[in-house]
Amino acid sequence: MINLTFSNRFGSTPDIIVRSPGRINLLGEHTDYNDGFVLPAAINRAVYCAVSLRNDHIISLYAKEFDEQHLFHVDEIGPSGNWTDYVIGVVDQLIKRGVSVKGFNLVLDGDIPIGAGLSSSAAVECAVVYALDSLLDLGLDKIDMVKIAQKAEHQYAGVLCGIMDQFASMFGKENQVISLDCRSLDYEYFPFLLEGYQVVLFDTMVKHNLASSEYNLRRQQCELGVQAINKNFPFVKSLRDATVDMLNESVDQHHVVYARCLYVIQENERLQTACVDLKEGRMKEFGAKMFETHKGLSELYQVSCKELDFLVNQLKDDPNVLGARMMGGGFGGCTINLIKGTAVDDIIHTISENYLRVFNANLKTYKVSLQGGTSIIERKISK
Repeated sequence: MINLTFSNRFGSTPDIIVRSPGRINLLGEHTDYNDGFVLPAAINRAVYCAVSLRNDHIISLYAKEFDEQHLFHVDEIGPSGNWTDYVIGVVDQLIKRGVSVKGFNLVLDGDIPIGAGLSSSAAVECAVVYALDSLLDLGLDKIDMVKIAQKAEHQYAGVLCGIMDQFASMFGKENQVISLDCRSLDYEYFPFLLEGYQVVLFDTMVKHNLASSEYNLRRQQCELGVQAINKNFPFVKSLRDATVDMLNESVDQHHVVYARCLYVIQENERLQTACVDLKEGRMKEFGAKMFETHKGLSELYQVSCKELDFLVNQLKDDPNVLGARMMGGGFGGCTINLIKGTAVDDIIHTISENYLRVFNANLKTYKVSLQGGTSIIERKISK
């Protein structure tokens, strides 16, 4: 389908088509920018990026989702405050690395719902850098591409995200989750075979109105906590290094900074034990940790909202549900739920009715599976 869109827009077939998936995160929310651990996976919803090089210095971008086309000159790029920043931000990073970027035509399409917390922006960034790396013969490795995509988000979108979203999109594997150390970037795959269970996302349809500003505020609060702990324990450079005992000794337990740091420290510990659960097939225990994470995100980190809390509370005592929690930056987006396959449709029906009754809004639901990461799905010629 993207071939046809590209042809209609530019009158030719693309040189390359890249698929880059969205991501879910099972555990480890808001730990990545604290040098901690995360447990994401790539999913079967993706961005598709079709690109052809031009013979001039014009970058022509079209997004089917918005039915918008924008033109840039390679020598005159800058942030625009719209979806093009995720593309041009990558170009900017390549130029800063000394790459001579040519003009190109690009079409974006896909089925990652925007604003649902599935990292559509990271998928776009990864797709673009992957396509340009191939077309320009840059020889970048995947870690380089992940770092370029992350910096594009920082400098053009203005969101000081950790590295998880881009890493999961680039490195995902089918039916596996990635335990990623966000400090060293060491990672390990764990099988995530939910026999008889389904990963289901409930989309509140609440947009992240506060997400960017509150996200950056949470980073600042965690940094204040680290500074306080560091005075007593000089080797502590991030919350990754801290324990609850260190926090208790260093920060007033009635201060908001204490609550923020307590959640992050507990979440890092929770994820480590959850990986042992996965190794030993203890999915019930793993699911219970998802509920614990939601409680921490809602009460300590305070990035949930009434819609997200409602959805999780509806399922916390349901024997057909292993685990549920809010996912992503917060203040809207999705909950992620592990639901027994035979009960999925009934639960979706009941939850949707209840959500409509309480919030007068329609709930969107997505059944997802774990898929591979960013890859070329079509190439016109092989060099």
